Amino acid sequence: RELDLSELDAYLKRMINMETAKEAYRRLKEYLGEDKGNIKMLYCQLECARRMYDKYQEKKIPDNIFIDTMKCYSRFIDECKEKNGWMFFDRGWWTYRQLSMEIFRIGDLEYQFIKHGDEDAMAIHIPSDAVFSREAVNDSLQLAEEFFDTYYPEYKYKKYTCESWLLSQELKKFLTAESKILDFQNRFEILEESKDKTEFIEWLFQRLESTEYKELPEKTSLQRKVKRHLLKGGKIGEAYGIFER
Repeated sequence: RELDLSELDAYLKRMINMETAKEAYRRLKEYLGEDKGNIKMLYCQLECARRMYDKYQEKKIPDNIFIDTMKCYSRFIDECKEKNGWMFFDRGWWTYRQLSMEIFRIGDLEYQFIKHGDEDAMAIHIPSDAVFSREAVNDSLQLAEEFFDTYYPEYKYKKYTCESWLLSQELKKFLTAESKILDFQNRFEILEESKDKTEFIEWLFQRLESTEYKELPEKTSLQRKVKRHLLKGGKIGEAYGIFER
């Protein structure tokens, strides 16, 4: 009720444009000022999502792609509640990418237009609710190839990239050969590792990065294995890899 969409229109139009979305998000955040739980920003971004639906229809992109892509909002808010104990929106700095058609959810994975060096490439992101089997990953990759060839035929990418804790080579120290994570890793040529990064705590454990290792939950076998590794002085970090289309 406090917000007048007509006054925000210039920000919203720019936030659904890939070229201007990042700067529009920054300026809108400044304009909104005090915003407990980032609920004003959530309201603005959901209005952008509503407007973006028209762009999906113009390109004749199926509704299920739109819905799956925009479900990032409910997923992130649920993750935020699990991590912090109350429901608010903490991912506006990321979701303008979904709003500007920079990222699409296709099957179990997300795909983002990026550059690898000077080349056009496609970044893979792994949502927290993704099925991570070889079959699910293969299906997603096949659907993505068909999607981009159909709706973005001018985008001639040759490589997929991924930057994630799931590519950490430290995981090989305690995961078995049957591991779905290692199967995913084996698709990639690892180019860089950053062993000191701790963002994986939020993604794997749904806890703040500052959480003491001994306080981390042990609900899954992977959580238990990683926790044991950390308590023994090990690290996880993250890695960056590529593979050819």
